[in-house]
Amino acid sequence: MMSLRSLYCNIVIKHLEKGYTNVHQDLIDRCRKGERSAQGKLYQQYAKAMYNIALRITNQREDAQDVLQDSFFNAFKQLPSYNEKATFGAWLKRIVVNRSIDCVKRRRHLETDLPDIMEETTSTTEPEVGYTMSWEVRQVQQAMEQLADGYRIVFSLYMLEGYDHEEISTILGVSVSTSKSQLNRAKKKIRELVNQTICHER
Repeated sequence: MMSLRSLYCNIVIKHLEKGYTNVHQDLIDRCRKGERSAQGKLYQQYAKAMYNIALRITNQREDAQDVLQDSFFNAFKQLPSYNEKATFGAWLKRIVVNRSIDCVKRRRHLETDLPDIMEETTSTTEPEVGYTMSWEVRQVQQAMEQLADGYRIVFSLYMLEGYDHEEISTILGVSVSTSKSQLNRAKKKIRELVNQTICHER
């Protein structure tokens, strides 16, 4: 048994240790000066990865595209306040994540926080759910698309985007125990869905 994170070891824009350098620092500096050509090039460098993040959270292509455009617009607008305590990619990813969650809220016509999408839980520990190498990424992706919003969001943030439960609890405004429980329930549901797919494909 292994963690699904191993299946996504090539996911880009990971949290970096202190001492990083922005690989596109020249473009960032030029964007701060308002150079449109530099903005276009920076967009090209990050657009695909950020779109995929938005798609995994919103689960809708049109919404993901809207989130992408809105995130870059806001990123370029806020760039003067970017203090470089994190990589530009990590900073931009946080904007995309927040915009994606806002999109899900609007789509559900919610005016409250994500706990209304998610089921609050007690601190009771649930058994860890594992995965096997025999699963294909395609099967997991298809299963993710069938998850409820709360499950999918926590699963995406933890398993694919590299956030820990403390960070997720801050982003979503839920308890750490709720984040952990939602993740494990999402894993369990994905396991069920993938196993169903495997049976149907035989």
